[in-house]
Amino acid sequence: MREIGLDVHREFCEVAIAEAGEVRSAGRIETKPEVLELFTQSLGADDRVALEVSGNAWEIARIIEPHLAQVLVVSPSETGIRQARAKTDRLDARALAKLLAAGSLEGLWRPDEETRALRRRLSRRAQLVKGRTRAKNEIHAALMRRLVPKPKLSDLFGLQGRRWLSEAELPADERETVDSCMRQIEFYESEFEQVERVIAQEALTMPEVGRLMSVPGVNVITATTFLAAIGEIDRFPSPRRLVGYLGLDPRVRQSGEGPTARGPISKQGSAPARWALVEAAWSVVNAPGPLRAFYQRLRARRGAQVAIVATARKLACLFWHPLRGLRLRAALADPQEAAPARAHRRCPKGQGQLRARRLVRERRHAQGRARAGEPGRARLRAQRPRLAGGRSQEEGRGRDTGARISWVV
Repeated sequence: MREIGLDVHREFCEVAIAEAGEVRSAGRIETKPEVLELFTQSLGADDRVALEVSGNAWEIARIIEPHLAQVLVVSPSETGIRQARAKTDRLDARALAKLLAAGSLEGLWRPDEETRALRRRLSRRAQLVKGRTRAKNEIHAALMRRLVPKPKLSDLFGLQGRRWLSEAELPADERETVDSCMRQIEFYESEFEQVERVIAQEALTMPEVGRLMSVPGVNVITATTFLAAIGEIDRFPSPRRLVGYLGLDPRVRQSGEGPTARGPISKQGSAPARWALVEAAWSVVNAPGPLRAFYQRLRARRGAQVAIVATARKLACLFWHPLRGLRLRAALADPQEAAPARAHRRCPKGQGQLRARRLVRERRHAQGRARAGEPGRARLRAQRPRLAGGRSQEEGRGRDTGARISWVV
């Protein structure tokens, strides 16, 4: 059994072979289907091949896989080749062969052809949106250069806005720029409609899209982008694994006896999936619900950007549950608030309410004792307003809003 490393390029592949503890270079082969077939015929059925992921890596793996024991497509960030002092095609191929022989490589999940086609369509849609935005920005720049005031229209590129642009008085060169950009916008919009129609038709055949769209603020593009990025949900046994795959988990730095430092998100996963989740989060926080309350609490402490990314992470965890066949209500429920209700259903009549009151009273006393020991708490207690219902200030110590509501109920 031999281990072969392939450093893949557009026109050729550099080959290195590890056998019996020694690594040697085997030259180059062209990245043509017939040449790759001949190359795999010269290898043994028990040989293994490793190559880094690139634009044509999946097609190369598809051609050579039937003739070999194993084909691993690995991430460049996991091999450490980027950090090497000397980096050439031959050295990269030899490094891949050595790592494969040592068992230090872990292959990436290989998407099927339908998933790759959906990714390509979504990527084309994103490129069309960028091209249309670029053309619109050029029109705005032309109007700004000539000090043309903005019209009182809600959409400059709607029917009335386009009529206004065609009648605006501009020099010849600026008129050519505006007319050219308008033709580009019309082309982008026609292509945009076609690719969205194909994506929507494909989404109708995917039951997972319907489950994700049951979450408020999630549309077809968000659902399909998320599904195209993760592929099979069964690969993630828990929401934490899914969040880590998408790169929404924080960076962690800890060494020795020092404290653990948590930084920004890792951004190791799919950038389009993170973008789609953030855009969906902005829609979710505009509607009443637990995610909006979570966003508002975190925004008051950390700011809007940190809060919206954290909400996107919550949304990714929420997506995991319906895709795994669980109910959304169970995912949204607060276990601390649901516990008294379950206790009330299990206990006989009257005992559940007494138990809930006892739990609230114990929590209130614990909070009061904790607050009494904090510095500066006595000064703040003197300025606290008296509670309603005739209770003294001393009796209301440590009672938060939730405790008072539970007591009344």
